Amino acid sequence: MAGNLTRMNALNDMMRLDPFRNMDDFFRDFAMSSPWRGMEGEPRIRMDVSENEQAYTVKAEVPGAKKEDIKIAIEGNVVSIQAEVKEEKEAKGAGNMVRSERFYGQQSRSFALPQEVDDASAEAKYQDGILTLTLPKKQGGGRKQLTVQ
Repeated sequence: MAGNLTRMNALNDMMRLDPFRNMDDFFRDFAMSSPWRGMEGEPRIRMDVSENEQAYTVKAEVPGAKKEDIKIAIEGNVVSIQAEVKEEKEAKGAGNMVRSERFYGQQSRSFALPQEVDDASAEAKYQDGILTLTLPKKQGGGRKQLTVQ
């Protein structure tokens, strides 16, 4: 039985349709198979900031920290949060440890608010890994517009 044999060139077949799209897919797939995928870096302080007419409210995630290890500094309209974090995760198999991850270190985050904060009236509470800051706006700290005469 005689048949036709065709020599296949996978690269030509791939490049025939759209060379740039296919190469992008190739490199994206390559990057996704990296041995570092799934390994997490140092956790960051994630936060939400809301405001009303009187104050800003900041809710920041600081898991793994004790309240005595959290420091907050306010200077004008700049707020800095610093925390000493100790986090341990352990996954066990049948008898032998399969994976253990530990993180010890400092996290910090600074941000500027649109208006200065009344640092004498500011409050901080920490519960279940969430730091809640109530930052009253400083009276008279807003912008003043001048009329050109």
